[in-house]
Amino acid sequence: MIPNIFFATTIIFIAIGFFLLQECNFLIPYRTLLLEKDGRTIATFAGLLFLNLFALMYILVRKIYLKDTGRKLAHIEKQIRSGESISDELSRRLNQE
Repeated sequence: MIPNIFFATTIIFIAIGFFLLQECNFLIPYRTLLLEKDGRTIATFAGLLFLNLFALMYILVRKIYLKDTGRKLAHIEKQIRSGESISDELSRRLNQE
């Protein structure tokens, strides 16, 4: 799950970067001055933006894909323990442990 979220975050971050490069092309003559004076601040902001995007993506994936997982697993475990509607093989595996 984390590698997929990292990949999606990287894609979104690169898309934001390309958009900003396209919108801020008037700053090209001042590139050296900006990088010397504000390069560390820009890098810090970019790193924090990446971490925040990663956290947002992580929360969204957990809410969307892992919704009600505990309740579903508890329901399946009850079915396995009671022997109802679940195959006998799964019941035997649970009893062996």
